[in-house]
Amino acid sequence: RMASPALLMRVVASAYSVAEKAATIVRNVMSAGDLGIVEKAGPNDLQTKADRLVQMSICASLARKFPKVTIIGEEELPAEDVTEDLIEDSHCEEILKKPCPDQYTGIKEEELVIWVDPLDGTKEYTEGLLDHVTILIGIAYRGKAIAGVINQPYYNYEAGADAVLGRTIWGVLGIGAFGFQLTEAPAGKHIIVTTRSHSSTLVNECISALNPDTVIRVGGAGNKIIQLIEGKASAYVFASPGCKKWDTCAPEAILHAVGGKITDIRGNPFQYNKEVKHMNSAGVLATLRNYDYYASLIPNTVKQSLVP
Repeated sequence: RMASPALLMRVVASAYSVAEKAATIVRNVMSAGDLGIVEKAGPNDLQTKADRLVQMSICASLARKFPKVTIIGEEELPAEDVTEDLIEDSHCEEILKKPCPDQYTGIKEEELVIWVDPLDGTKEYTEGLLDHVTILIGIAYRGKAIAGVINQPYYNYEAGADAVLGRTIWGVLGIGAFGFQLTEAPAGKHIIVTTRSHSSTLVNECISALNPDTVIRVGGAGNKIIQLIEGKASAYVFASPGCKKWDTCAPEAILHAVGGKITDIRGNPFQYNKEVKHMNSAGVLATLRNYDYYASLIPNTVKQSLVP
């Protein structure tokens, strides 16, 4: 009889199914028509009924299966009993069949931290830019993002009525990333993907220093990492605070699993232990390939303006 799968693989397999359940909730809230929008810090910092229900669903489902794991979600929600219809108990068998990388086989529940962004790209969701929206579940060990799940609830939504909506991308360091076609950006082209709704003088100064051929402005950190791994952009550059640990943990694990790199604008790696502050206050620089090229072009004035 085979040994039971390592904890990490069980967590990822559950997170996969939990993310698919979350996508159904996101689509149901949208089709019911009442988004229940609340402003948090301002008009660009919104929370909807989908953010709230999805966070409750993800956190309660994972906490029930893995009670000693630390789970940190974006939304501050009142403690309330989660109704059974929000609980997802299943897991992805395919993931359990993959052998766990040796360095992660001995992990215990209390050593894992899960960072959850229930709806990354909330502003875009409220504006109907549905392909920008992702659900992010990132798994960290010893402060490092080691596995992640990104669900796009509206992937394919422009492909017509019969199209299957949504997809789930997952990855583990040492195994790889799955659920999409890894593609490199066109050689010799400098295509920068950056923020859509959080622009500033500094953000734009940094981008022009990279002398891009094209700048793509889209919502959501998860969405931007997908642009990199599908070859639609060569670098993701955001010279501003504002991005948080739950925005980058899952995307980082998937990007690193396929040989890419993400840091802050100064080149420092992100830390994901449970005590860490939530803000990535020195911005984001990420690429699938040629990280050093883009890092070398970031102006010192920009680096000095952003304090980690």
